Amino acid sequence: MNVEKAVILAQRLATLLPVRQLAFGATLLGLPALGVVTAFGLAPGTVVDTVERASITVDVPLPELAPAPAPAVQRFTNQERVMRGDTVAGLMARLGISDDAAMSFLRADPVGRQIFRQLIPGRTMQAEMDDGGGLVSLRYFVGPGKVLEVTRGPDGFSARERAAQAEPRAYYKSATINSSLFAATDAAGIPDAIAMQLARVFATDLDFHVDIRSGDRFAVIYEMSYEDGELVSPGRILAAEFVNQGRTYSAILFQDEEGDDAYYELDGTSRAKAFLRSPVEFSRVSSGFGRRIHPIFKSSRAHTGTDFAAPTGTRVLAAADGHVVSAGWRGGYGKAVEIRHGGAITTLYGHLSGFAPGMRAGARVRQGDPIGFVGATGWATGPHLHYEFKISGIHQDPMRVALPKATPVPASLRARFDTEAASAGARIAMVRSSPSLRFE
Repeated sequence: MNVEKAVILAQRLATLLPVRQLAFGATLLGLPALGVVTAFGLAPGTVVDTVERASITVDVPLPELAPAPAPAVQRFTNQERVMRGDTVAGLMARLGISDDAAMSFLRADPVGRQIFRQLIPGRTMQAEMDDGGGLVSLRYFVGPGKVLEVTRGPDGFSARERAAQAEPRAYYKSATINSSLFAATDAAGIPDAIAMQLARVFATDLDFHVDIRSGDRFAVIYEMSYEDGELVSPGRILAAEFVNQGRTYSAILFQDEEGDDAYYELDGTSRAKAFLRSPVEFSRVSSGFGRRIHPIFKSSRAHTGTDFAAPTGTRVLAAADGHVVSAGWRGGYGKAVEIRHGGAITTLYGHLSGFAPGMRAGARVRQGDPIGFVGATGWATGPHLHYEFKISGIHQDPMRVALPKATPVPASLRARFDTEAASAGARIAMVRSSPSLRFE
C-alpha cells in the first residue's frame, strides 16, 4: 500500500468510529485508546519555497595584528635618612638598590663621588629602582638648596648638581616665654633659623639679653621651603608680633619697587633703625663704655667701646649700611673691620677670629650682613667683640647713643602697603587669639 492510499483509509475510518468507542479504550487497526494520530504528507510535485538564492563572495579586509607590547618595567621609589655611621653601600642597601654598576659610577664620577664625602646624618637620599633592584635615579640633598642628582640613560649613568626646586609653605605659630626665647621657640616647634630671624627683626627695639621677661609672648608667620617633602631651607618671616612687658611690637615683610625686602610696623614705620644696638647674635655685654682697669695692662684707661662676650666663631653683623674702610690686622684690636656710614659715623669691630667673604676696603655692606666672627686676636683675654661707635671721629657709647629710625614706607607705595598690612594684621590676630595654635 502506498502512502497516498494509507492517508485516505485513515480519514474514512475516523468518520465511521463512534466517539464513545474511542473514549472507552477500543482499539482499531492498531490505534491506541485515548490517542490521536495525525499523519502529514506532501503531494508529489508540490512547490514549497519560491525564493531564488545566489551565492555572493565579499572580501573583508582584516586589521594587521601588531606585536604585543613589551610588559612595562615596574619601578619602585624609596627614601632614607642618613644615620650616624652610615656608609653609601649600607644606605643603598636600605633603599633596596642592588646595582654594582651604579656603585662603580659613583666612585669614579667627579660629581657623583661627592656622596661619599658629604654623607651627613639627618640628610635625605631618595631613589627610584626597577624590579631587579637596579638604580634608575637617585637624589641626595647635599646641602641647603643643593641637590645631587644621578640618572640612568641609554648611554649609562650621569650625575649633576642642581639648585633645589623649593616650594615655600607658610607656618603659623605662637608661644609664651617662660625662660628664654630659644626655649619657647623649641617648645613651639619653631626652627632655630626662624628664632634667629625673630630676634634680628625686633633687635632694634629689644635687647634679647636683658629685656625679655617671663610671660612675654609672640606670634609669627614664616615660610619653610621644601622639595618633594624634603626640607630645603628655612624661609623668611612674613609677619610677627612680640609683646614685651606689656608693650606690643609688630613687623610685616614688605617689598619695595626695587624688589628689596624690609620689615615695617603696621603703621608704616620702619622696623629697622639706622644702626643695630647690638652687632653680635646672642651675646652679653662684658665691659661697658668709659674708664676701667685694663685686663692686660692693669691700669686705668678709657674704654672706647663696648665689649660683647660670645663664643669664638659667633657671627658679627654690620650695624648699618656703609662701605668698608679697612679689614685686616689693626694692632691691639687684632683682626678688625672698620665701616664708614652716612652722617660722619664710623663703626669698628675688633678682636675677630676671621672675616666674612668679600670683606675688603671699598666693599659695600648692608645692615645685618655678616662681616666677621668673634675671636680673641690682639689684646684680648678671651673671645669677645670690641665694638666702637664714632661720630666725626669722637667715640660715643654704643649702648646709649640715639639711634634714629630708618626711612618709612614711601608715599608712592603707601596704598599697596596698607592693603598688605591689613591682611597681615588679620592673620596675626588669628594666631594671637589661639595661643596653642600650631598649623600650616
